[in-house]
Amino acid sequence: MTTRGSRATGRGVRGDLFDPLCPTRQLLDRIGTKWTSMAVKTLADAAPDEVRFAELRRRMPGVSQKMLSVTLRSLTRDGLVSRRVEPTVPPRVFYRLTGLGLSLETVLAGLRTWAEEHMAEIDHAHQAADQEVDEG
Repeated sequence: MTTRGSRATGRGVRGDLFDPLCPTRQLLDRIGTKWTSMAVKTLADAAPDEVRFAELRRRMPGVSQKMLSVTLRSLTRDGLVSRRVEPTVPPRVFYRLTGLGLSLETVLAGLRTWAEEHMAEIDHAHQAADQEVDEG
């Protein structure tokens, strides 16, 4: 079932988040990760300047080199991040948010604010659920 205004793209029905092939659902899967959120935030904090790969990794505690590389590749492919390589030995690679990426940061900032404002309620719900499991 599709929603009004949705259209077929050949890969799934756009606008039908219940369709695993829905392009919108696939995009949300990519931009909804913690590493994407952290990378976008880090690059937004530096905007309009570029940030080198190694510096990004330092600013994102816990991210592996491979995961950061995969995340940045996905963001670049989606047009959210631009990548510039200086042909030195070793190559110096720089990243910055595009205009589209900056627009995503606005949305992600709202999500982070919501999470911070409701974290105590979420923690309380976790504790209550854990207590029910322990008692049940």
